[in-house]
Amino acid sequence: MTVRFLDPRAEPGAPVEPYTLGIDLGSGPVTIGMLANGFPDSVPFLAEVETALRTVLPDARFVHYDKGNASTIASDELLGRIVGECQAVVAAYGH
Repeated sequence: MTVRFLDPRAEPGAPVEPYTLGIDLGSGPVTIGMLANGFPDSVPFLAEVETALRTVLPDARFVHYDKGNASTIASDELLGRIVGECQAVVAAYGH
């Protein structure tokens, strides 16, 4: 009996696009928003993400935001604060 192996990997359906940052990290310290979505443990998770980012961005400033309720969208007021205070944002979603 012959055993036939099939490779389940498909060729990518979309072209690979390189990721580039939308901000220049070399132009000075940046402020990074950390937006928790309200799911349990999203706040401590983002604290750990900040700790990891500080190892590569020691001069960055981090501002924490908490949407508070995972079932609602972020308010225009909250989004306005984030846009006004930060050059980048990390959003935690899911759980």
